[in-house]
Amino acid sequence: MKPLVMIVEDEAPLVTLLKYNLEKEGFGVCEATDGEDALVQIAERKPDVVLLDWMLPLVSGIEVCRQIRRSPASRTLPVIMLTARGEETDKIRGLNSGADDYITKPFSPSELIARVRAVMRRAKPDSAEETLSFADVSMDLAAHRVTRGGRPIHLGPTEFRLLRFLLEHPGRVFSREQLLDAVWGHDVYVEPRTVDVHIRRLRKALNGPTEIDIIRTVRSAGYALDEARD
Repeated sequence: MKPLVMIVEDEAPLVTLLKYNLEKEGFGVCEATDGEDALVQIAERKPDVVLLDWMLPLVSGIEVCRQIRRSPASRTLPVIMLTARGEETDKIRGLNSGADDYITKPFSPSELIARVRAVMRRAKPDSAEETLSFADVSMDLAAHRVTRGGRPIHLGPTEFRLLRFLLEHPGRVFSREQLLDAVWGHDVYVEPRTVDVHIRRLRKALNGPTEIDIIRTVRSAGYALDEARD
């Protein structure tokens, strides 16, 4: 059975875009155009993931998220907020209301699909997919293999762990310190600049002459797995 994604959004063109890309990737889709309808459908249909707009008629996305978390039947349901509100205070408010992830419009469809898969893996770790993917990069966790566009990518152990972490959190910017904690561990002392060395090695392995660099450097902030370019 296809995993079911509920789109809660009142902008028809965006709903059409989301539905097309989700169905192309093998997801089932249901829709709600206001907060009240969303809550009724969630109780009836039990989707696997909710893509939730902040600014909705009747009941706001923030309140919908809060009600999802209050209900024992839906409190573990993964929720990704989609919003044009990109200020840090808005993101904190959205996450504090119970959202599992927060995507600011406009966004790339491939990043959205990757984040949907990521929240589903975190929600159901026992049935998690054995493959992580973003754009044309795929990581087979069971076989410990990485491919890009079908060609094999050879990585050292540290680069493999680094890429796995980035694949699990597509689009998010992580500082060197955050990457050190996640990939090397809290108890290991490594210079932050070591991250730069391994990012360079990872880029060299991933990027062919005509391929886009999907690892984005964010000045004074860190690194992200991201197809978008300024």
